[in-house]
Amino acid sequence: MTAPTADAGSFRDPMSRVFLSEDRVLRALSADAAADLRAAMDSRFFAKEVAAHRLIETTLLDGAPHELGVTGEWEALVEHPRLPLWSYPYEWTFSMLQDAALLQLDLQGEALAENLACKDATSFNVQFDGSSPIFVDVGSFERYRDGDPWYGYLQFCQLFLFPLLFQAYADLPFQSFLRADINGITPEVANRVLGPLRIWRKGMLVHVALHARMQRSFADSDDDVKSSLKESGFKKELIEANVKNLHKLIASLQWKQSESTWSDYSDRAHYTDKDLAQKAEFVKETAGRKHRRLVWDIGCNDGHFSRLVAGDADHVVAFDGDHLVVDVLYRSLRQDGPGNIIPLVQDISQPSPGLGWRGRERAPFLERFQPDLVLALAVIHHIAITANVPTAEFLDLLVDLGTSVVLEFPTEDDPMVKRLLRNKREGVHDDYNLATITKQIEDRFAIERQVTLPSGTRVLFELNPR
Repeated sequence: MTAPTADAGSFRDPMSRVFLSEDRVLRALSADAAADLRAAMDSRFFAKEVAAHRLIETTLLDGAPHELGVTGEWEALVEHPRLPLWSYPYEWTFSMLQDAALLQLDLQGEALAENLACKDATSFNVQFDGSSPIFVDVGSFERYRDGDPWYGYLQFCQLFLFPLLFQAYADLPFQSFLRADINGITPEVANRVLGPLRIWRKGMLVHVALHARMQRSFADSDDDVKSSLKESGFKKELIEANVKNLHKLIASLQWKQSESTWSDYSDRAHYTDKDLAQKAEFVKETAGRKHRRLVWDIGCNDGHFSRLVAGDADHVVAFDGDHLVVDVLYRSLRQDGPGNIIPLVQDISQPSPGLGWRGRERAPFLERFQPDLVLALAVIHHIAITANVPTAEFLDLLVDLGTSVVLEFPTEDDPMVKRLLRNKREGVHDDYNLATITKQIEDRFAIERQVTLPSGTRVLFELNPR
C-alpha cells in the first residue's frame, strides 16, 4: 500500500486532517479531537445516523497513526468508506442545499441533546451519495462545554441560510456566489442584497439584519465576546432554540420558480415518437455493451437518458446548466430513485474550476470525475452556437476524457439549430454543418456506428478513442 497523503482540501481544522491512500480514506485526530470523537461514537445518535446512511461510517483503527504511514503529531486514526463521487455546494440545486442544511441542523440538535456539539457548520461537510445527503466530517463533533456559544452559527448562515434566502426570497441562484467565495455570503452582503424591503420575511430580521449589524459592531472591537457570554450565564438551551428556529425556517423555504409550470419542461418535446424511440434504443444498446463504472450525461435535462443507462452503470453524473430542471430531477430522484444518479448544476462550457487555497482546496470538476462513457445528447449545438465554443474544441474535450461517447448532432437543418442561429451574425457559424463535424470526429475518434433519426435532422454517433 502506498503511503497516505494529506488531502489538499483538509487543513483548516488543526485538530483533524484527512489522508488518502489508494481506496482508503483515513482521518487523523489530535488527542483532544480523538477524545471528542470517542464521546460522539459512544452516543445514541451517532450509531442511529450511521445506520440511516446520514452520517459517514467510521471505524477507529488500532495502533499509532505513524504505523500506517500517516505523518504528523496525531493521536488516533479512523477510517471511512470512500464515497464514489465528490461534489461541492456551488454545484447543488436549491433543494439539495436545503436538504443538506436540514441534515446539519438535525445532527447539531441530536448532538446537543447528548451534551455534544458541532464546532463548525460548513456545507462542505456534507456530500451526496446519489440523491441522499451524508455528513462526512466526524472531526466536527466535540464535547459541549458549558457557556460555549454555537461557534458554527455564522458559518451556517454564510454557507447554508443566506444562499437559500437569496434564491427563495430574491430568485437569485446562489451557485455563483458560493463559487466566488468558498467562505460563503457574509451578513453584510446578504443584508445589502436582500435589503430592507424584505425585512418582514421570515428569518430576515434576526439572521440577516441583526447579524450584519453585530458583525459591524464587533469588527473593530476589543471585546472578548466569548468570555462575556460565559459570564452572562449563556446556556445550551439558547443554542437548541436557535437550531429549532433555523430548522423550521429552512424547511419552510421554497424556490417559487421550481413550483411553476416550467417544472414540467422537457426537451423531448422537440422529438417525434419515432425519433425518441430510435434515440433511446441507440443509447441503451451502447450503454449495455458492458457495465460501466461512471457515466456522464452532459446536458441531462430531466434525466430521461440518465435513468435509461443507470442499470448498466455503478454511477451516473447527470448535469445541466439549467438550475430548474436539475432541481426537478433531484426531487424526482429523491422520491423515486434510482439511487446511483447524482444530479448537479454544471455548465460544461464553464465547468467548476479549482478554488480555495492555491486553487487546490476544492478540486476542478474535470479532475474529480473520470467517466468511462459520456452521453452528449443534443448539447453540441448549444455549446457551439450559444456558448461560442467551436465544435472542434468540444470534441477535443471529449477526446481528453479518453472514453466512449454517444454524440447527438442536430444538423444545420434542425429547427432548434435554426432558432439558435436566428439572431447570430451571419458567417460566424458557417462551419456548423454535418460534413465539417463528421470530418472533425473522424480525425479524433473511431466511429463505431452512425444513425440518422427518422426526422432527418439529427444524427447519432457511437464513438471510441483511437
